[in-house]
This record gives sequence, C-alpha cells and structure tokens, in this order.
Amino acid sequence: MTETELVSYAVADGVATIALNRPDAMNSLNIATKEALLTAVQAAATDDAVRVVVLTGSGRAFCVGQDLKEHIEILNSGTTEALFTTVDIHYNPTVTALATMPKPVIAAVNGVAAGAGASLAFACDFRVVAQSAGFNLAFTGVALSCDTGSSWTLQRLVGRARAVEMLYFPRTIKADESLSLGLASSVVPDEGFAEAVAELAARLAAGPTVAYGAIRRSLEFSAGNDFADSLAFESSMMALTGSTADHRAAVEAFVNKQKPTFQGR
Repeated sequence: MTETELVSYAVADGVATIALNRPDAMNSLNIATKEALLTAVQAAATDDAVRVVVLTGSGRAFCVGQDLKEHIEILNSGTTEALFTTVDIHYNPTVTALATMPKPVIAAVNGVAAGAGASLAFACDFRVVAQSAGFNLAFTGVALSCDTGSSWTLQRLVGRARAVEMLYFPRTIKADESLSLGLASSVVPDEGFAEAVAELAARLAAGPTVAYGAIRRSLEFSAGNDFADSLAFESSMMALTGSTADHRAAVEAFVNKQKPTFQGR
C-alpha cells in the first residue's frame, strides 16, 4: 500500500482501491489532490497485477469536485492560468485513464458526488451508490461549463434532454432516483455498502480481464463511429480475446463441463 496525505492507493487480490482522502474538505480537488489522483489512476491502469479498480472517497463524501476555496484564492491572486489549464493537465487525463483503461472500474459512491466528482463516477463501468449518497451536476451553480467528460458520459446514461436539465438546473439527485435514471448501477444500504463493493470487485477481479477491456474499448469506439467501422473493431477485439490463455482455458472447461478459472491474460 502506498499513501499520501491526499490519496491512498492499495492493491490486494487483483483489486486496486483508490480513495480520495480529504474528508474534512469532502474530498474536494485542490491541485495537489488532482496530481495525486492522476498518478494513482495511471498506476492502476498500467499495473498488470490490477484486474479491477475501485474509486471511492473517505468520510461522508465521494468527491464534491473542484476545491472552491483554493479556486477563489487563485482568482484573487491575479494569476489565473492554473484555473484554465487544470482541465487539460489534471481532469482530462484522469478521466481518460478511468474511461479507457483495459480493465473494469467501479465508482464506490459512498457519499455525495458533485461537479467533477460526479463526472469521475460517470466514467466508470459501475456506480455502486450508498443509500445516503447522491449526485449533483453543480457546474452552473458557480457559472461554469461542465467538464471531466460529463458532456459525453451523462447524456449516454440518461439521454440528452435529461442531461441538459441536470446540467442547467443542478440539484442533488438522491440514490433511488439515481438508480431509476440510470446514474447508479445499484443502490445498497449504507451498512452493507463496503461488502457490496467488495463482492462486485472480487467478481470482476476473478473474471476474463482482457475480455472486459475489449468490451470497454468496443463500446467506446462504437459510440463515435458508424456500424460498419464498429463491426470491424469488434472483429479486431474478437481476434485479441480469442488468442488469450483465458479463452482457451474457458473453452476447455466448457467442453469438460467444468467452471473456468480466469488468470486475466
């Protein structure tokens, strides 16, 4: 386990857990936290020992997005370059790594996820949401546009009309409504939250990692390409997964009426 004051990163049994660790600030993202988070996410993306990633927060919040206290200090300093470069330097590479790494990603939404915090969760494959948690697309509340990929992910989860409403008129969308809208993959009681996340992470860590990554890549590709090109990309992913040890072992297990054991390669 490695840990900074701001972000913890631990790997066990194929599961990398990345936890924002500013509970007193509701895990808001100042520059130092954004840098630590980017480092952790990129490490998980490239570590062959990691077969699934869990992103979560400490304390009562998942992540409330940009640290507005630091933000106003920078605004008042007269040197505002950091405000306009952080999207490209921090937010975009972090959410890109989350959305495109060749392995599953779970957002364990333990509390409120607002602004960029919500956007980070939307980039994950699964959003396990505690009953007391919720989402808030807070950007226009501080007169800003959306960022961290939410213009792409949100409308694919809830449709364009609903996405416009959520972004124009931010409000806290509680867990049960999040589930009905498609923002949450599942909602679990607070007292069983950690166990539910661990169960899903273990299931994914024991699965065919290369196949999961290929499916992620196929879905992303088809979202921006036509049917014919998507078929061609599917074919390339089928060739990739068909050459894995997991595929061979799974076919042999099927023929022998056994349960396959996947090694993630």
